[in-house]
Amino acid sequence: MFEEIRYELNAIEIDKSKNVGLTSLIKNWLSLNPSQSLVVENAGWLGTDDAKNITNNDGYFDINIPLSMILGFAEDYRKIVVNVKHELIITRSRSDLNAVNITPQGTPQAPTNEDFKIKLTRIEWLMPYVVVADIQKIKLLNYIGKDKPVTMSFRSWELYEYPELPPTSRHVWTVKTSNQLEKPRFVILAFQTNRKDQKNTNASHFDHCNLTNVKLYLNSQYYPYGNLNLNINQNQYAMLYDMYANFQSSYYNKDAEPMLNKLDFISRVPLVVIDCSKQNESLKSAPVDVRLEFELRENIPAKTAAYCLILHDRIVQYNPVSGDIKKLV
Repeated sequence: MFEEIRYELNAIEIDKSKNVGLTSLIKNWLSLNPSQSLVVENAGWLGTDDAKNITNNDGYFDINIPLSMILGFAEDYRKIVVNVKHELIITRSRSDLNAVNITPQGTPQAPTNEDFKIKLTRIEWLMPYVVVADIQKIKLLNYIGKDKPVTMSFRSWELYEYPELPPTSRHVWTVKTSNQLEKPRFVILAFQTNRKDQKNTNASHFDHCNLTNVKLYLNSQYYPYGNLNLNINQNQYAMLYDMYANFQSSYYNKDAEPMLNKLDFISRVPLVVIDCSKQNESLKSAPVDVRLEFELRENIPAKTAAYCLILHDRIVQYNPVSGDIKKLV
């Protein structure tokens, strides 16, 4: 329902999410685990059960979305922020077709689509407010009085879109050039064939497009080291699922608990998760060109879009007294 969300401190943008639906969808399929299914259902996340819905018979809904499901700053930064003005800028999408899964009405011979309209009557932003004990308050005030810069480190999520891929079986996509402090740590590639702004398709699903191999290039370094050798039609995609399942171990330093089983993964959310967190020291001396090369068993279907979600480091500093805020680059 939203095109963009920006988080600002003292009117300076520190984090944002473009194409919020797809960005949060891709990131949370990687991050969530089965034990969270009931909690995230209250946030409007229905998982793989297409029979569920969040509305009652009259069409009303009420959801509570943790900001950590939308912005990397809210997920990673757990310390208090002192003496700054917080702002959340939300840009509404022009169309709600991608936010709704429409069930065809009528008969199988003459199906019809139900008309709909999403109307938001109220949005509330709940912010935790911390009150410290007297002893800690004195220490905090003494520290603030020195007006030393406070460093906030977190991982930001950036989504890039290739609106329509050419009909070829091998493609090279130059995604972006990163600076030294915002080098990619994880890169996720996803495809959708004729799903954007379409009534008859589910915009929350992705397509594998008979992918056979993917390489991520950061300047001259490439990931993964070996070829994937995928043949999805012959059920050969264990390496692809393994890359997806191991994300939580590398990103959160915990035991992996993937939300999707192997069949649901390939049929609904076949994401290519590339772990590039361990990089060569030579990448620290210059800007990093991010390039994706992928091969398919046959030509890319018409109206296929590619999405690249980059998870990278970001450092922001703020001064509690003067209010100065800057992003380190």
